[in-house]
Amino acid sequence: MLLNVLLISGGVHALALFALGSIAIYKYIIPDEAQFEEPPAVVEEVPPPDVKVEIKPQAAPQQQATQSPRMKQVGNIAVSAVDVNLPSMEQSFTVSAGLGGFGGGSLLGGTSGSIGIGVSDVSVFGLKTKAERILFVIDANRQMVTDKKGGLNSYRVIKDEITDMVSNLSAGTLFNVMIVDRRSNKVFKPQLVPAGQEVHQQLIQWMGPINADANNPGLEGARGATREQLETLPDDPIPRAFSWSGDRNNENAFITQGALEQDVDAIFMITGYHRGFQRVRRQPTERESADWQRISSTRKYQKQLAEHQKEVPIMQKRIQAEMAEINAKRKAKGQPPRVLEQRYGVYSNANELNLKWETQHPGGQPAHFYEARELEKYFRDLIDVLYTDKGGVKPSVNVVLFLAGDEEMHKDWEDSLKDYVRFFGGKYRIIRGLDEIKSASSAADTKN
Repeated sequence: MLLNVLLISGGVHALALFALGSIAIYKYIIPDEAQFEEPPAVVEEVPPPDVKVEIKPQAAPQQQATQSPRMKQVGNIAVSAVDVNLPSMEQSFTVSAGLGGFGGGSLLGGTSGSIGIGVSDVSVFGLKTKAERILFVIDANRQMVTDKKGGLNSYRVIKDEITDMVSNLSAGTLFNVMIVDRRSNKVFKPQLVPAGQEVHQQLIQWMGPINADANNPGLEGARGATREQLETLPDDPIPRAFSWSGDRNNENAFITQGALEQDVDAIFMITGYHRGFQRVRRQPTERESADWQRISSTRKYQKQLAEHQKEVPIMQKRIQAEMAEINAKRKAKGQPPRVLEQRYGVYSNANELNLKWETQHPGGQPAHFYEARELEKYFRDLIDVLYTDKGGVKPSVNVVLFLAGDEEMHKDWEDSLKDYVRFFGGKYRIIRGLDEIKSASSAADTKN
């Protein structure tokens, strides 16, 4: 009986647990069905009727009479002192200009801080560099158009090389061209100018007349040619010697300093004479002048000098007759007239035409020189003043030496030229005669 009671009680509890579990599952686990509200009714609106608006043109506004601006006096205004500490121009970056003659320079007077937006690849007769401010220095002296160098035709190749290079410069590159004839010079523009098509055409026209006529070679009588003075280190006796003597080495040193004074990155010289830092002639001291006075005043010296001077006009007539005969033959062959060097007048011409003197000149005063080592020291000081002390870098100087086919160029002369361009971080090339200078042209193929 007890067993039956336990079984019945267990069954009742099982049914109760089952009923309660079912209610919990239904209430908390099985979700209610989603119910949605009915959307509100959409009322269709009727658009308003069209309205026509008439727009009448407005009358032109009447101009009000303008009154002249009037200055109204204002009393003194007291302002407290303000300490404004601005950097000097030399401490800022440079906007390049240059070439107002040999006394030119950068627009702001410094050399530091090139912004580098106009760097171009440059190639002149195979000499290559990269630069942003470029100066082309071209010798126009008679020696550049002598027969042995190809005459006027060779010089035309030189002009084409420079104008071709300018046409291929980047738009931001600044340049100028200086024509030199001994210590005379003529510049293309008063200052460095940006490259471009218009300025390229101007350069072609400007260079056209240079050495285009055998009767007017170089800058002889050319309009715009000047003889500038060097401006840097004026109290130093060495640059005074550059200007004092017509010796070729003096002239090369003069041109070198004049080019360095232009505040550029690269200099290209095309010349018929260059021996680097060869010694330059200086003025004699008082004692040296006194010694020469004693020699030149002797009876023997004065007699020979007098006889030689009588022969000078005779030699000039011989030269004229020889040139007339030569040019007549050239004209018959369709060739241009011959150009003589004439560096030392009747003496150069007689020597070039192999005409001999009956009485030689007894000789001039002995020359006195500054040696090459003194020149190197001077140019090192010059670069410090023009570039290093202003935070700049000295420009490269590149030399194209144009010689006749059989012209002498001794090894020590070339070694001196090599030392010169190495001093300036540049390059050199020796070109001989018309055929070689034609084949050496490289500017037309240079792209930027």
